[in-house]
Amino acid sequence: MSGRVALEGLEFHAFHGVYPHERESGNWFEVDIAVDTDFGIAAEHDDLAGTVNYETLFRIVKEEMGKPSKLLETVAEKIVDDVMKALPAAKVVELKISKLNPPIGGKCRKASISITRKR
Repeated sequence: MSGRVALEGLEFHAFHGVYPHERESGNWFEVDIAVDTDFGIAAEHDDLAGTVNYETLFRIVKEEMGKPSKLLETVAEKIVDDVMKALPAAKVVELKISKLNPPIGGKCRKASISITRKR
């Protein structure tokens, strides 16, 4: 049975951005991550070992969000790499990172990037 494990609306105060003031004062970011996997065995045996543990997903995202970077693309690539390495059951990883109220010189609720990787 194929399915999807997802965490939506994760919020982090982090220090990503091209401009020095972004890396000094930080900003709020929102992260959505989804992993396609086969969790038929987990469902049948009621066993976490047969699926993707969303606590592990959260830990991976939190660790990478805590490492300052100029580009969200860099952060996203590292998160997806870490998920693929840590979770062999992950078949597809979809990730979206949004910077809330980005400093673009005008009103903007969020700027987002997304990445999808298939095994």
